[in-house]
Amino acid sequence: MFDFGFWELTLVMVVVLLVVGPERLPRLAAQAGRWFGRAKRTLAAFRADIESEIRSVELKEMLEKQQSEIGELKAILKDTQREFEEDLENEDDEDPLVEAVEKQIEASKPEPVSDAPTAEKKDGE
Repeated sequence: MFDFGFWELTLVMVVVLLVVGPERLPRLAAQAGRWFGRAKRTLAAFRADIESEIRSVELKEMLEKQQSEIGELKAILKDTQREFEEDLENEDDEDPLVEAVEKQIEASKPEPVSDAPTAEKKDGE
């Protein structure tokens, strides 16, 4: 953060020692440590609040986007349902495809076999 070298820090410490005195220096260092700790905690809380707000805004945007997509899907489903109902109403009673399938089924049925003996069976007996 600050570009202090060893000699700059040493000079500051010597000046503080001369101004404050050796008797009050430990108490001043403890007080400064508490202030820095409070400042750091306050900054961390502020940063957490900002990040929380950013996340809540992002979640709100996602929710709105999903709501619009759900609305679009509902519209598509309603259109599909309407088209299906129209097709059912417009459909004739007999569909040509159904008639063709029924004719094919009738044509593929085997001929009934009679129980009466045939001439071939009589000759073979």
